Amino acid sequence: MTKQELLERLKKRPLILDGATGSNLMKAGMPKGICTEKWITEHPEALTKLQQAYVEAGSDIIYAPTFMANRVSLGEYKLADETETLNKTLVGLSKQAAGGQALIAGDLTTTGKLMEPLGPMSYEVLYDAYREQITYLAESGVDLLVAETMLATNETMVILDAAASVCELPVFCTLTIEADGSLFFGGNIYDAVEELEAMGAAAVGCNCSTGPDQLEAVISGIRSRVSIPVIAKPNAGMPTISATGEAEYHMGPEEFARHMKTLRQAGASILGGCCGTTPEFIRELKKTLF
Repeated sequence: MTKQELLERLKKRPLILDGATGSNLMKAGMPKGICTEKWITEHPEALTKLQQAYVEAGSDIIYAPTFMANRVSLGEYKLADETETLNKTLVGLSKQAAGGQALIAGDLTTTGKLMEPLGPMSYEVLYDAYREQITYLAESGVDLLVAETMLATNETMVILDAAASVCELPVFCTLTIEADGSLFFGGNIYDAVEELEAMGAAAVGCNCSTGPDQLEAVISGIRSRVSIPVIAKPNAGMPTISATGEAEYHMGPEEFARHMKTLRQAGASILGGCCGTTPEFIRELKKTLF
């Protein structure tokens, strides 16, 4: 998909993303503290069942589970040498699940290591890691790229730099923020999205962060600052932490969809769910929007 094809699709109607992956895989038996990407390749049926359900619920785009499949993050599990195999296998699983009925996004995220001068990560190391991952994603036939749950603008810009050096795929960029639009490492989402648009992002917005009930002003503010499509992919409300340390989300599909309709009216045209959401949330979202 090209940027122009994306805009042509959005002229017809909003695009629906998928919902959560990690929280649903945990329900399917994935333990904590392991490499999610490796676990999925060893239990592919858990992913394909989930993503097939998202497609059936109405997702136009599903995210391949390549979230942390970059050399830096995989190195924490001593899996850096499996970077190519993991990315290509995971994209293949998502393509199989979609069955040609949804676009596949190659998913990227922060390494969790701050860039210089605030942390140890250099531009060069990050660029090489993202460029490698994006190369494998592009070779695997993804339709677009998504940089999601990003904590800072600078690392997101590295992803845009790396993507531009590899391919012409559209890149969606979503940051995780405080309810007032503040970024976790300084600055705000409004200045950030302007910078990301200037760097070539195809769409910008926020994911994870909070529930949709807290984001109307944020989405409206983003819409006023950019000319490209705006993305909203929030959690199923703010979680509480159980006695066993589990995050529990209490917003149901109907309430979630009702608030997402407000975000649509505020300017979001690409909408989905993050932590705590399920295929039922996406089904309700599509029903409410259309």
